[in-house]
Amino acid sequence: MQNGYYSTTGAMVTQFNKLDVISNNLANVNTTAFKRDDVVVGDFKRIFQEYQENLPIKNHTKEAAKYLNATIDRVPQVSEQYIEFRQGGLKSTGNKLDFALKREDAFFMVETPEGIRLTQNGVFTINQDGILTTKEGFPVLPSTYFQNQQYITVNQNNTFTVDKSGNIYSADIANGFAEGEIPVGKLFIGQSNDIKSLTKEGTNLFKFEDIQDITDLEDADVVAQGFLETSNINPVKEMVGLIESQRMVEMYQKVMTSHMNDLNNDAINKLAQTRA
Repeated sequence: MQNGYYSTTGAMVTQFNKLDVISNNLANVNTTAFKRDDVVVGDFKRIFQEYQENLPIKNHTKEAAKYLNATIDRVPQVSEQYIEFRQGGLKSTGNKLDFALKREDAFFMVETPEGIRLTQNGVFTINQDGILTTKEGFPVLPSTYFQNQQYITVNQNNTFTVDKSGNIYSADIANGFAEGEIPVGKLFIGQSNDIKSLTKEGTNLFKFEDIQDITDLEDADVVAQGFLETSNINPVKEMVGLIESQRMVEMYQKVMTSHMNDLNNDAINKLAQTRA
Protein backbone atom coordinates (compact mmCIF):
# COMPACT_ATOMS: atom_id res chain seq x y z
CA MET A 1 0.00 0.00 0.00
CA GLN A 2 1.30 3.49 -0.83
CA ASN A 3 2.12 5.57 2.20
CA GLY A 4 0.24 8.54 0.81
CA TYR A 5 -2.92 6.48 0.36
CA TYR A 6 -2.76 5.31 4.00
CA SER A 7 -2.23 8.86 5.28
CA THR A 8 -5.13 10.18 3.20
CA THR A 9 -7.44 7.42 4.44
CA GLY A 10 -6.60 8.24 8.06
CA ALA A 11 -7.21 11.94 7.44
CA MET A 12 -10.59 11.20 5.86
CA VAL A 13 -11.69 9.06 8.83
CA THR A 14 -10.71 11.93 11.14
CA GLN A 15 -12.93 14.31 9.16
CA PHE A 16 -15.82 11.81 9.37
CA ASN A 17 -15.45 11.83 13.17
CA LYS A 18 -15.40 15.62 13.18
CA LEU A 19 -18.54 15.69 11.01
CA ASP A 20 -20.31 13.47 13.55
CA VAL A 21 -19.53 15.95 16.34
CA ILE A 22 -20.62 18.97 14.31
CA SER A 23 -23.85 17.23 13.23
CA ASN A 24 -24.68 16.44 16.85
CA ASN A 25 -24.08 20.08 17.80
CA LEU A 26 -26.42 21.30 15.07
CA ALA A 27 -29.08 18.76 16.07
CA ASN A 28 -29.06 20.22 19.60
CA VAL A 29 -29.07 23.91 18.71
CA ASN A 30 -32.48 24.28 20.40
CA THR A 31 -31.83 21.89 23.31
CA THR A 32 -32.06 23.63 26.68
CA ALA A 33 -28.62 24.24 28.27
CA PHE A 34 -26.85 22.01 25.72
CA LYS A 35 -23.06 22.36 25.77
CA ARG A 36 -21.09 22.26 22.56
CA ASP A 37 -18.66 19.42 21.80
CA ASP A 38 -15.45 19.86 19.85
CA VAL A 39 -12.39 17.80 18.92
CA VAL A 40 -8.64 18.32 18.88
CA VAL A 41 -6.93 16.82 15.84
CA GLY A 42 -3.33 15.69 16.27
CA ASP A 43 -0.97 13.38 14.41
CA PHE A 44 0.07 9.88 15.45
CA LYS A 45 3.56 10.96 16.51
CA ARG A 46 2.20 13.55 18.93
CA ILE A 47 -0.28 11.09 20.43
CA PHE A 48 2.43 8.44 20.81
CA GLN A 49 4.75 10.87 22.58
CA GLU A 50 2.01 11.69 25.08
CA TYR A 51 1.28 8.06 25.93
CA GLN A 52 4.55 6.20 25.28
CA GLU A 53 5.42 6.04 28.99
CA ASN A 54 2.24 4.01 29.58
CA LEU A 55 3.06 1.34 27.00
CA PRO A 56 3.36 -2.18 28.50
CA ILE A 57 6.83 -2.67 27.06
CA LYS A 58 10.09 -2.86 28.94
CA ASN A 59 12.45 0.04 28.17
CA HIS A 60 9.62 2.13 26.78
CA THR A 61 11.59 4.54 24.65
CA LYS A 62 13.85 2.04 22.90
CA GLU A 63 11.87 -1.17 22.55
CA ALA A 64 8.60 0.61 21.86
CA ALA A 65 10.23 2.51 19.01
CA LYS A 66 10.59 -0.77 17.10
CA TYR A 67 6.83 -0.88 16.73
CA LEU A 68 6.61 2.57 15.22
CA ASN A 69 6.12 2.90 11.49
CA ALA A 70 7.64 6.20 10.42
CA THR A 71 5.29 6.41 7.45
CA ILE A 72 2.22 6.79 9.65
CA ASP A 73 3.69 9.29 12.11
CA ARG A 74 1.88 12.23 10.55
CA VAL A 75 -1.55 10.68 9.97
CA PRO A 76 -4.16 13.07 11.48
CA GLN A 77 -6.24 11.56 14.27
CA VAL A 78 -8.74 12.82 16.83
CA SER A 79 -6.55 13.08 19.92
CA GLU A 80 -9.19 14.55 22.23
CA GLN A 81 -12.89 15.35 22.37
CA TYR A 82 -14.00 17.93 24.90
CA ILE A 83 -17.06 19.83 26.13
CA GLU A 84 -17.21 23.61 25.82
CA PHE A 85 -18.92 24.77 29.02
CA ARG A 86 -19.33 28.37 27.88
CA GLN A 87 -22.53 29.92 29.25
CA GLY A 88 -25.54 29.99 26.92
CA GLY A 89 -28.04 32.86 26.80
CA LEU A 90 -31.01 33.19 29.17
CA LYS A 91 -34.59 33.40 27.93
CA SER A 92 -37.63 34.29 30.01
CA THR A 93 -40.46 31.74 30.15
CA GLY A 94 -42.49 33.02 33.10
CA ASN A 95 -42.92 29.41 34.29
CA LYS A 96 -42.27 29.04 38.02
CA LEU A 97 -40.84 25.55 37.42
CA ASP A 98 -38.23 26.72 34.90
CA PHE A 99 -34.76 27.55 36.22
CA ALA A 100 -31.52 28.78 34.70
CA LEU A 101 -28.06 28.85 36.24
CA LYS A 102 -25.97 31.97 35.67
CA ARG A 103 -22.58 30.29 36.03
CA GLU A 104 -21.00 27.82 33.64
CA ASP A 105 -19.56 25.76 36.50
CA ALA A 106 -22.87 25.45 38.43
CA PHE A 107 -25.20 22.44 38.14
CA PHE A 108 -28.42 21.05 39.54
CA MET A 109 -28.08 17.60 41.08
CA VAL A 110 -30.55 14.84 40.17
CA GLU A 111 -30.98 11.16 40.99
CA THR A 112 -31.17 8.74 38.07
CA PRO A 113 -31.42 4.92 37.98
CA GLU A 114 -27.67 4.90 37.15
CA GLY A 115 -26.79 7.13 40.10
CA ILE A 116 -26.54 10.80 40.97
CA ARG A 117 -25.81 13.08 38.03
CA LEU A 118 -25.43 16.80 37.31
CA THR A 119 -27.47 18.84 34.85
CA GLN A 120 -27.87 22.45 33.76
CA ASN A 121 -31.26 21.82 32.18
CA GLY A 122 -33.71 23.52 34.55
CA VAL A 123 -36.98 22.34 32.97
CA PHE A 124 -38.62 20.86 36.06
CA THR A 125 -42.07 19.55 36.92
CA ILE A 126 -43.97 18.19 39.91
CA ASN A 127 -44.99 14.53 39.73
CA GLN A 128 -48.13 12.91 41.18
CA ASP A 129 -46.39 12.43 44.52
CA GLY A 130 -45.58 16.12 44.79
CA ILE A 131 -41.85 15.57 44.16
CA LEU A 132 -39.89 18.09 42.11
CA THR A 133 -38.39 16.21 39.14
CA THR A 134 -36.85 16.76 35.73
CA LYS A 135 -39.06 16.24 32.68
CA GLU A 136 -37.57 12.71 32.46
CA GLY A 137 -38.84 11.97 35.97
CA PHE A 138 -35.51 12.19 37.84
CA PRO A 139 -35.89 13.72 41.35
CA VAL A 140 -34.17 17.08 41.81
CA LEU A 141 -32.04 16.87 44.95
CA PRO A 142 -32.03 19.36 47.86
CA SER A 143 -28.90 20.47 49.70
CA THR A 144 -29.88 18.20 52.62
CA TYR A 145 -30.19 15.04 50.53
CA PHE A 146 -26.96 13.46 51.78
CA GLN A 147 -28.09 13.94 55.38
CA ASN A 148 -31.66 12.60 55.21
CA GLN A 149 -32.18 11.18 51.67
CA GLN A 150 -35.38 13.21 51.33
CA TYR A 151 -36.56 14.76 48.05
CA ILE A 152 -38.05 18.21 47.45
CA THR A 153 -41.83 17.94 47.93
CA VAL A 154 -44.24 20.66 46.85
CA ASN A 155 -47.89 21.03 47.83
CA GLN A 156 -49.97 21.71 44.73
CA ASN A 157 -51.98 24.31 46.68
CA ASN A 158 -48.89 26.25 47.75
CA THR A 159 -46.77 28.87 46.06
CA PHE A 160 -43.27 27.88 44.94
CA THR A 161 -40.56 30.53 44.91
CA VAL A 162 -36.81 30.08 44.63
CA ASP A 163 -34.33 32.88 45.30
CA LYS A 164 -30.99 33.53 43.59
CA SER A 165 -29.14 31.16 45.96
CA GLY A 166 -31.56 28.26 45.47
CA ASN A 167 -33.52 28.69 48.73
CA ILE A 168 -37.11 27.49 48.35
CA TYR A 169 -40.05 29.41 49.87
CA SER A 170 -43.70 28.42 49.96
CA ALA A 171 -47.04 29.74 51.21
CA ASP A 172 -50.50 28.17 51.49
CA ILE A 173 -52.75 29.82 48.89
CA ALA A 174 -55.90 28.50 50.61
CA ASN A 175 -55.05 30.46 53.76
CA GLY A 176 -54.59 33.64 51.82
CA PHE A 177 -50.88 33.98 52.58
CA ALA A 178 -51.67 34.52 56.25
CA GLU A 179 -48.17 33.60 57.34
CA GLY A 180 -46.41 34.72 54.17
CA GLU A 181 -43.88 32.59 52.33
CA ILE A 182 -41.68 30.52 54.60
CA PRO A 183 -38.43 28.63 53.77
CA VAL A 184 -39.03 24.94 53.07
CA GLY A 185 -35.65 23.82 51.71
CA LYS A 186 -32.87 24.57 49.24
CA LEU A 187 -31.84 23.26 45.83
CA PHE A 188 -28.46 21.53 45.69
CA ILE A 189 -26.46 23.85 43.44
CA GLY A 190 -23.27 21.93 42.76
CA GLN A 191 -19.98 23.38 41.58
CA SER A 192 -17.46 21.00 40.04
CA ASN A 193 -13.89 21.42 41.27
CA ASP A 194 -12.66 19.88 38.01
CA ILE A 195 -15.17 20.70 35.29
CA LYS A 196 -12.98 19.12 32.59
CA SER A 197 -13.41 15.70 34.22
CA LEU A 198 -17.20 15.72 33.65
CA THR A 199 -18.52 13.49 30.89
CA LYS A 200 -21.83 13.66 29.06
CA GLU A 201 -24.40 10.96 29.68
CA GLY A 202 -27.78 10.63 28.04
CA THR A 203 -30.32 13.43 28.21
CA ASN A 204 -28.24 16.49 29.07
CA LEU A 205 -26.72 14.84 32.14
CA PHE A 206 -23.11 14.95 33.31
CA LYS A 207 -21.32 12.17 35.14
CA PHE A 208 -18.66 13.03 37.72
CA GLU A 209 -15.85 10.85 39.02
CA ASP A 210 -16.10 11.54 42.75
CA ILE A 211 -18.79 13.24 44.86
CA GLN A 212 -15.96 14.87 46.81
CA ASP A 213 -15.24 16.95 43.70
CA ILE A 214 -18.68 18.59 43.94
CA THR A 215 -19.20 21.59 46.24
CA ASP A 216 -22.63 22.92 47.25
CA LEU A 217 -22.83 26.64 46.45
CA GLU A 218 -24.66 28.07 49.44
CA ASP A 219 -25.00 31.84 48.97
CA ALA A 220 -24.08 32.43 45.33
CA ASP A 221 -26.13 34.60 42.98
CA VAL A 222 -26.67 31.82 40.49
CA VAL A 223 -30.38 30.78 40.15
CA ALA A 224 -32.90 32.57 37.90
CA GLN A 225 -36.50 31.35 38.33
CA GLY A 226 -38.75 31.70 35.30
CA PHE A 227 -35.79 31.53 32.90
CA LEU A 228 -34.08 28.82 30.86
CA GLU A 229 -30.56 28.67 29.51
CA THR A 230 -30.31 28.22 25.75
CA SER A 231 -27.66 26.05 24.11
CA ASN A 232 -24.24 27.62 23.55
CA ILE A 233 -24.24 26.50 19.91
CA ASN A 234 -23.50 29.12 17.26
CA PRO A 235 -25.28 27.74 14.15
CA VAL A 236 -23.23 29.87 11.74
CA LYS A 237 -19.93 28.66 13.22
CA GLU A 238 -21.10 25.04 13.09
CA MET A 239 -22.24 25.36 9.47
CA VAL A 240 -18.86 26.83 8.49
CA GLY A 241 -17.14 23.88 10.22
CA LEU A 242 -19.50 21.46 8.46
CA ILE A 243 -18.70 22.90 5.03
CA GLU A 244 -14.96 22.90 5.73
CA SER A 245 -15.00 19.25 6.80
CA GLN A 246 -17.07 18.23 3.77
CA ARG A 247 -14.63 19.95 1.44
CA MET A 248 -11.71 18.27 3.18
CA VAL A 249 -13.38 14.88 2.65
CA GLU A 250 -13.86 15.67 -1.05
CA MET A 251 -10.22 16.71 -1.35
CA TYR A 252 -9.01 13.51 0.34
CA GLN A 253 -11.26 11.47 -1.92
CA LYS A 254 -9.63 13.00 -5.00
CA VAL A 255 -6.18 12.22 -3.60
CA MET A 256 -7.20 8.61 -2.94
CA THR A 257 -8.54 8.32 -6.48
CA SER A 258 -5.26 9.66 -7.87
CA HIS A 259 -3.31 7.08 -5.86
CA MET A 260 -5.51 4.16 -6.91
CA ASN A 261 -5.93 5.07 -10.57
CA ASP A 262 -3.20 7.38 -11.86
CA LEU A 263 -0.21 6.39 -9.71
CA ASN A 264 -0.99 2.65 -9.73
CA ASN A 265 -1.55 2.72 -13.47
CA ASP A 266 1.75 4.55 -13.94
CA ALA A 267 3.61 2.07 -11.75
CA ILE A 268 2.15 -0.97 -13.52
CA ASN A 269 2.94 0.36 -17.00
CA LYS A 270 6.50 1.29 -16.10
CA LEU A 271 7.18 -2.00 -14.37
CA ALA A 272 5.79 -3.89 -17.37
CA GLN A 273 8.21 -2.05 -19.70
CA THR A 274 11.25 -2.71 -17.53
CA ARG A 275 13.62 -5.22 -19.07
CA ALA A 276 16.27 -7.23 -17.32
